[in-house]
Amino acid sequence: MKKIVQKILYVLAHAVLKKYKPEVIGITGSMGKTSTKEAIFAVLSSKFRVRQNLKNYNNELGLPLSILGVESGQKSLVKWFGVFFHGLKLWFGRDPNYPQILVLEMGADHPGDIKYLTELAPCKIGVVTGIGPAHLEFFESVEKIIKEKRIVISHLKQDGFAVLNRDDEKVYEMREKTRAKVLTYGFNQEAEVRAQEEGTIGEGMEIKGMNFKLSYAGSVVPIFLPGVLGRQHIYAALAGAAIGIIHGMNLVEVAESLKRYAAPKGRMNLIPGIKRTLIIDDTYNASPIPTEVALDVLRSIKLPAEDDKKFAVLGDMLELGSFSEEGHKQVGRAAAASRVDYLVTVGERARDISRAALEAGMAEDRVSNFSTPEEAGLFVQGKMKQGDVVLVKGSQGMRMEKVVKELMAEPLQACELLVRQDSSWACKRE
Repeated sequence: MKKIVQKILYVLAHAVLKKYKPEVIGITGSMGKTSTKEAIFAVLSSKFRVRQNLKNYNNELGLPLSILGVESGQKSLVKWFGVFFHGLKLWFGRDPNYPQILVLEMGADHPGDIKYLTELAPCKIGVVTGIGPAHLEFFESVEKIIKEKRIVISHLKQDGFAVLNRDDEKVYEMREKTRAKVLTYGFNQEAEVRAQEEGTIGEGMEIKGMNFKLSYAGSVVPIFLPGVLGRQHIYAALAGAAIGIIHGMNLVEVAESLKRYAAPKGRMNLIPGIKRTLIIDDTYNASPIPTEVALDVLRSIKLPAEDDKKFAVLGDMLELGSFSEEGHKQVGRAAAASRVDYLVTVGERARDISRAALEAGMAEDRVSNFSTPEEAGLFVQGKMKQGDVVLVKGSQGMRMEKVVKELMAEPLQACELLVRQDSSWACKRE
């Protein structure tokens, strides 16, 4: 049944693209895809009719649905017929409001995924955010991940643009594999679209967000990103700026547009916690490099009072294949180096995080492991006090947002602020 639905969706989406001829911007990478998509959407939507992926629709079923602008029929045959009818109306009718630009995140869980998606939706612009050891269970090596991801730029025509993260050498090397014009972004002095003088607004639980200076071709403008922490949001803003520049926008227009940037749920979002504490919610997903980055952000936070504490609550990182044990140990060493006051891990694989942190010198009474996020949440709730900061992160299947819900000051706002709050996740635990 899935194969039949997939084939029908492919035919409908391909026909709609051929008819309306929107510009397609494809985004891929091992990290930061969704934040980048949101930043690009924020920049371009100020001047163009733009659509981005619906929800997290970035695979062989989700991408066609995003192109058609309709949600999944899930397990309902009636709803799927509605989806197909909508696609036929677009194909044989005429929608004057169909987007001029589609900003599409392209995910790759298995070899061949990106090739399939770019054959369906050939890109005018390809964006690669970063490469790391994600989905190694299916790709076996980082080299195979690189080969897969670079299809987003290697299939581009000469009049297209490859937008590359200059700070990631694996990504920057891809410039040799494209016929398109290349525009780079990052903190590196050689990056064309560059961030400088990054900073955090506020201290401890009073942190309001991040700021930095955006420079391009000799011009500089200040940028403020409210309610978030972490360089990944700056990288997303830089990619958004690069796309804006390609579309003829000046830096002042870009800066104004980025004020509308809404960070995706569960990506280093700042949420008030109980007892006047601060939660850094990074629960959407996890792999070793982004987790180390999150721990580095936690380390950089200045706490006003001497007895304020930092907690890292980390769940299993899934789909790492043969790299799983070493990847978790790597994070454990990073947790110890980040000087967190309490390390709380969730899941069987995350025990390797705890073990590595202990071996790296963390005290036994500051490291705990639990089987479920609910247990971890209750434990942290009993330990935390006013002024503390808590980082929560883990793979989707670990449901680490349940920890955040246990600790947030306004749990009734969970549906608005947290990931995986709809009915399809209500009773799900992988």
